[in-house]
Amino acid sequence: MDLSLNVNGRPEQFSARPNELLVERLRDGLGLTGTKVGCDTGQCGSCVVRLDGRSVKSCLVLTATAAGSEVTTIEGVTTPGGELTGLQEALRQEHGTQCGFCTPGMVMALGELVETALAENASGGEAPTESEIREWLTGNLCRCTGYHSVVRGVQRACSAARPEAAEASEAGAVAAASAGSGQEG
Repeated sequence: MDLSLNVNGRPEQFSARPNELLVERLRDGLGLTGTKVGCDTGQCGSCVVRLDGRSVKSCLVLTATAAGSEVTTIEGVTTPGGELTGLQEALRQEHGTQCGFCTPGMVMALGELVETALAENASGGEAPTESEIREWLTGNLCRCTGYHSVVRGVQRACSAARPEAAEASEAGAVAAASAGSGQEG
C-alpha cells in the first residue's frame, strides 16, 4: 500500500506491507537507526518515537496506522543550532546515558514529560516529583543507570524553567560536596 508520513519535518512517501511496523519503516526503510529494536514486544521502550507529539513504542504501531502523521525520531530532536536539547544536556551532566542503547527511547519518552513540566512551570505549576518521573519511566528499561541519574537529569531539565530552583540545586550540591570532603561551605 502507498503511504506517506512526515518524519522529522520531512515528507516521506513509500510503499509498505500491511503488517509493517513503524520501527521497521524508520530503521530499514528510512535509515533512522537511532530508534532501537530491543524486545519486539513493547516492553523495553528502546523504540519510542513521537507520533503526532505523543510518545509511542514504534514496535507496536503499524506503519499503515501512522499514515499521514507527524513522526519525530531521536534524529529529529535538536535545537535550532544543532546543540543538545535541555533534556539531553541534563542527562549528560547527570551521567544518565551510560551505554546509550536505551537513551534514544528515554529521550523521546521523557521529552514529552519535560515539555509538559516546563509549560506548567511557566504558568506556575510544579515540576514532576521523583515518583512521577519514575512512573513515567516504567515503559523504558535500562540495565546500566539504575535510573537514579536519569531521574536527576529530568529534575535538572525541569528546573531549567526556574532559574532560582537551578541555583538552589547547585548551591545544595556544592554544600553537600563540601560537607562530604570535610571542607566548610
